[in-house]
Amino acid sequence: MAYFKNICLIEAPQVVVTPFPRFITDCIGICYLAAAVEDIVDTLVIPDNYYNDGLFDSFRSLLNNRTIDLVAISSMTGGFNNAVRLARIAKEHGKFVVMGGFHPTSLPEEVLALDCVDLIAIGEGEATFRELVQNGPSRDIKGLAWRENGQTVYTGMRELIMDVDSIRYPLRALRPERFGEKGDDYTIDTIYTSRGCPWSCSFCANDKMHKQWRGRSAENVVNEIAQLHDPKKKKLIKIWDANFLTNIKRAEEICDLMIARGLTNFRIMTETRAKDVVRAERILGKLRSIGLKKVGLGIESPNPQTLELMNKKNSLDDVSKAIGLLTSHGIGAEGYFIIGHHSESEEDTMAYPLFAKSLGLKQSLFMAMTPYPGTKIFEEYRSEGNITSSDWDLYNNFTPVIKTASMDTADLVRMLAYCNVAFCNYRSLLKRDSERGVLIVFLRDLFQLVFLLRVNKGLDQKAVSKIIFEAFVRYLETNPRIEYRNSPPPPVLKQPYVVSLEHSSGYRVDCFIQQQGDGRAMTMKKVSSSQPATGPVISLDEVVSAAWSISMDILMRMLYRNELIRNNPGLTGRQVLALLADRDIRNAGFKLAGLYRSCVQKKNKAGSRQPQKVPA
Repeated sequence: MAYFKNICLIEAPQVVVTPFPRFITDCIGICYLAAAVEDIVDTLVIPDNYYNDGLFDSFRSLLNNRTIDLVAISSMTGGFNNAVRLARIAKEHGKFVVMGGFHPTSLPEEVLALDCVDLIAIGEGEATFRELVQNGPSRDIKGLAWRENGQTVYTGMRELIMDVDSIRYPLRALRPERFGEKGDDYTIDTIYTSRGCPWSCSFCANDKMHKQWRGRSAENVVNEIAQLHDPKKKKLIKIWDANFLTNIKRAEEICDLMIARGLTNFRIMTETRAKDVVRAERILGKLRSIGLKKVGLGIESPNPQTLELMNKKNSLDDVSKAIGLLTSHGIGAEGYFIIGHHSESEEDTMAYPLFAKSLGLKQSLFMAMTPYPGTKIFEEYRSEGNITSSDWDLYNNFTPVIKTASMDTADLVRMLAYCNVAFCNYRSLLKRDSERGVLIVFLRDLFQLVFLLRVNKGLDQKAVSKIIFEAFVRYLETNPRIEYRNSPPPPVLKQPYVVSLEHSSGYRVDCFIQQQGDGRAMTMKKVSSSQPATGPVISLDEVVSAAWSISMDILMRMLYRNELIRNNPGLTGRQVLALLADRDIRNAGFKLAGLYRSCVQKKNKAGSRQPQKVPA
């Protein structure tokens, strides 16, 4: 009979949600813990709304209405303040609280100093958690730590689970409904086919938690994939290993089994090293056949010296070759870049988006160097006094919490905005055959940038508007000329399109799209807002205000359903009705429609003025 019989499991949500549906939590970590103890307890439960702020009320209600002996909270660094909030609620209800995950594993003394935490589990938790639930707190259970008589008791490090096939499949059915979908049928879900990593990059905490790479067998992986497969609904599956292609033979066996069993109705994304993609050249066709649509490549920097300082064993030649190979097989490549290494300047950073474009990348993610506890970077930056904040809410990859030799946090925020503006795929604007299409794409890209900067809770609307406008001005000072050619050539534009971005400073940036031979080109120019405008005028302040009025929860609901529609055109009608039935989403849609009308009205108001001359 188990010591703890009724268990509540919670993954503490990140305080700030990034505007990318693929990063929504799937709670796989605590589902693994649930599976580890399912056969020895009476009840298991996860609170509703674990992916939004409704979690805390759901948790209180659960504690008031259910018998619960143990509350287990898993936490990454960006969610640690929420983990503490949850632990305090549990303690108010007299529950025993255990914490685990990356943050408690990395800073056990700090976590144990809290009066709302009874003990922590360090490292991989399945075996440790099972023994804790079975026997209660004990010095005989490795991987635990707690405070006793003012001292910290460590029971010793738990050995790694070398036979990862022995780990039970995560108990997904335990998850509550998310956007109307049952826990074992999410549109977006996660699978780990391995643990650990053969590398030890200085900015990554994987080595602290999982250490050496251990791969599950192909049969074990594919049996779990079969549980996720739905021939009628294509799902986005994230193979979220540190490096999925570490073992090419194993990856090929997974492909072969999936193809043989007809388990191919997926849209799959994964992350790996560029060199691994090159090594996997002969199986890229098979990977595409099982549904692989996107690979995230940790490129990090165009600077070889910076890569060496980060212990990132990347060859830029391999990066270029990997992108070419993926593209030739119809697989998208997304580049991950980290700005803010101590030795780099603003001028060095301005090379990042240019480098990303030179590689032929259509998608890139620019992040700020974030010194997560448990990483070498954390120790390096802390010892040199270069960490500017220990507010864990800010540790989300997009809010700078460091200073460098030549940049402070404000400089790094500006450079993040610049990298996004300078890299932006303006070709998507040039493809449009109507002014309306150009305006909608421009607004879409602006909204994504606003939401990305909004994750920095230190920025208000006025600051975000100013930062974005300055990024555009800085970009146009590089004399950009964006061109688009295709085969067959796009239709000839009968007249140039002009879209303007206006700021309350009294200036605006005019973007001119015109015919150039058998292609199109876009140029940009900063002018006074008092000058006549011939096209739609986007008020940046209005865009920021509209984005601010939409909660991150509502945004994620919209993006999540869009992912389902994108992957399943046949379900579009039903999903559109579901969107329209959501009052919050309807209201957000009305706001966006109002913003669009405002841009057009400003164009019409300017239409009676003298037309602008399009720059040569």
